[in-house]
Amino acid sequence: MDSLKPVEPRDDQASRQRAQAEARGSFARVGERTEAHRLFETGGLRWRFPRSSNPCEAAIVNTGGGVAGGDSYALSLTLSEGAEVEATTPSAERIYRSDGPAASIATRLKLASGARLFWLPQETLLFDGARLERRLEVEAAGESEFIIAETLVFGRLAMGESRIDAAMSDSWRVRRDGRLVFADETRIDHAGPTLDRKATGAGARALSTIVASAPNIEARLPDLRAELKAAGPGVESGA
Repeated sequence: MDSLKPVEPRDDQASRQRAQAEARGSFARVGERTEAHRLFETGGLRWRFPRSSNPCEAAIVNTGGGVAGGDSYALSLTLSEGAEVEATTPSAERIYRSDGPAASIATRLKLASGARLFWLPQETLLFDGARLERRLEVEAAGESEFIIAETLVFGRLAMGESRIDAAMSDSWRVRRDGRLVFADETRIDHAGPTLDRKATGAGARALSTIVASAPNIEARLPDLRAELKAAGPGVESGA
């Protein structure tokens, strides 16, 4: 997918310092528990563990309070055999207006056979004028299991942002034992007008992607479809 073209900066625009942050974590099974084995954090990203439990609960905190144009964030989780992790964020990730380059968020998840991961961050909220390039890569081995859910929200309805001019590209790649099993590319320019069109959004202001992989996962599809159908009017879904 082509990168979003940067907006030409205004002549009076002061040079801004761009944030670069990274959080890497590896998790291992120790007896009956999963523990953080190695952690790395730099920039504004921090690891937090709200309680000691199994699965291991891990929260990734952006102390910068949001993501601005030109910022670059990288997240990486590695689970060894038998490790179980629930990973999330304490709040929505805010993508602020950009008068220049797009912000970048890259996530890489790696699971050994027998590992189990729930990747359930809170929503990513795009402000008016936001520009975001996001990439997610999963490498799963053997009998590993995972559920990955990402939600994009276009505009702050409570602030009157019901029709925003934002742009985003979202690239997903999921591999199991080296074989590509899922790929998805989404690109939205001028989010408000695009999502208003019946063929592309029918007025929707949020988009969620959920990918689940586990042995015999297809047996759970009827229950999942029933839950999606029960979501009510205003929600279009498919599984």
